[in-house]
Amino acid sequence: MSTRPDTDQYRQLFLNDVPLMDVRAPVEYARGSFPNTYNAPLMNDDERHRVGICYKEKGQEEAIRLGHQLVSGDIKAERIAAWKRFAIQHPEGYLFCFRGGLRSRLTQEWLREAGIDYPLVKGGYKALRRFLIDSLDEVIQHGTFHVISGRTGTGKTRVLHRMPNPVDLEGLANHRGSSFGRQVTPQPTQIDFENALAVAMLKAQEKGGPIYLEDESRLVGRCHLPLDLRERMSSAPLLVLERPLSERIAIIREDYVEGMVRDYQSRDGEAAGWENFCDYLLSALDRIRKRLGGERHQRLRGIMEEALEQQGRTGNLSGHEIWIKSLLTDYYDPMYDYQLSQKSGRVTMAGNEDALMDWARQATSA
Repeated sequence: MSTRPDTDQYRQLFLNDVPLMDVRAPVEYARGSFPNTYNAPLMNDDERHRVGICYKEKGQEEAIRLGHQLVSGDIKAERIAAWKRFAIQHPEGYLFCFRGGLRSRLTQEWLREAGIDYPLVKGGYKALRRFLIDSLDEVIQHGTFHVISGRTGTGKTRVLHRMPNPVDLEGLANHRGSSFGRQVTPQPTQIDFENALAVAMLKAQEKGGPIYLEDESRLVGRCHLPLDLRERMSSAPLLVLERPLSERIAIIREDYVEGMVRDYQSRDGEAAGWENFCDYLLSALDRIRKRLGGERHQRLRGIMEEALEQQGRTGNLSGHEIWIKSLLTDYYDPMYDYQLSQKSGRVTMAGNEDALMDWARQATSA
């Protein structure tokens, strides 16, 4: 493998999805890292903790000596083997630690002794994170945004992905942004969300032209949008997607019933997956109990339980359309209509999917 220099070309790393090997401890990685990273730690959490105490009490030299004692023999061989696998599988990649200091240099040294020269990211995690924070601020301040709005079930995310330059906030947050929005896999940490958002915005900026976003509240599940981005979105032109109620019901059923039961059963097996799917649906309804009011909540819960019983017994999904229609017309639509009335001056375009796509194409070519 030919020698490549260490790099501080952070923008190119993210724009090109360059694979990165994070040699920080698992606890550091879990708090937040970057897209296309793989955790192959120099030290595990306990080893890092012990070395940190030694550093505070006895200084760097003793801490380094302890680190070599803890990571030696078979443990050292296993970690070098993991780094070698990554380096061989990703010859274009780089490694990093927290500041691009001792841990990454030591990893480089041990890899070199094993016959592989592998470059690091100068400044490590801290420099990469600082770059993304500053880059996101810059895009938010100077970018042009168009926001797709519309009633629940109009398929805004589907249309968003057809737009010339989309950034999918819900996809990055792994949450559909409502009480029913939880996905089978967990949401990212706030730091992971922010890092992924910054990379997506960088790529959108590089592509050029207006950036299309879906109308979101401050929170997407537990991930919160940067305040400056919310402020820019709150004044951006609105494209309002319209779709007949029957199609909206079908979209909700497809996404939140058919898709979710499939995902749960794929993860947990048929029986456990079914139980977990039922719990997901009923819990989502229970979370908006206060806003629905006790009587309406109980009525809808009974309808939902009957629909689930029918689905489990016969596979028939039609019972779900009753509670979906009621939630849309009696709960979500009035709430959305009120919110839209506060934004009416920002509505640039309203229409079906084809109308919005035509408008976007014209706006791009203008």
